[in-house]
Amino acid sequence: MHEDMHDGSLYLPREDLLAAQRACLEKQYDYNHSRPSEVAKRAQLLQEMFAEIGPNCYIEPPLHANWAGHFAHFGDHIYANFNLTLVDDTHIYVGDNTMFGPNVTIATGAHPILPALRRREYQFNQAVHIGENCWFGSGAIVLPGITIGNNVVVGAGSVVTHDLPDNVVAVGNPARVLRPINDHDKEFYFKDRQIDWDQID
Repeated sequence: MHEDMHDGSLYLPREDLLAAQRACLEKQYDYNHSRPSEVAKRAQLLQEMFAEIGPNCYIEPPLHANWAGHFAHFGDHIYANFNLTLVDDTHIYVGDNTMFGPNVTIATGAHPILPALRRREYQFNQAVHIGENCWFGSGAIVLPGITIGNNVVVGAGSVVTHDLPDNVVAVGNPARVLRPINDHDKEFYFKDRQIDWDQID
């Protein structure tokens, strides 16, 4: 893969890139058409598809990724619900114990604003970095070049356009920090629903 894909430069998707991409997508097709009982097959395909993927990861089909995860680096114990979309034209890094709700999009690819360049099909890519133990609600979108810290919750439908620090809840479009994760969260898990710590393993 030529360097322009990964250094933020403008580039054209040449035929050699498209051929390599199609080969990756063949495996994604196999993954998405596997049966629920084919657990070992799915695990093996993920190892082949992703740049890195740790143990205990589960991605609910269908997965939609430009390169079938070829430039995605997933840590340990990551869960993704239906329709995770990875615009993985360059690298996406996801830390351990992160969860993605349905229909989450992580995008690295973009196109220039100037119409003359878009007409010629130029694009550029910016890597995305996501920390450990994050949770992305349904329909959340992360834009190219974003860094998200550890223990971050991104609310459903939010669009992350700026970096987010550790230990915050962020919501909205564009996503903004609503509040830090705090002592209240050690007592209540949802509205007035109290955590029974005696029942937690």
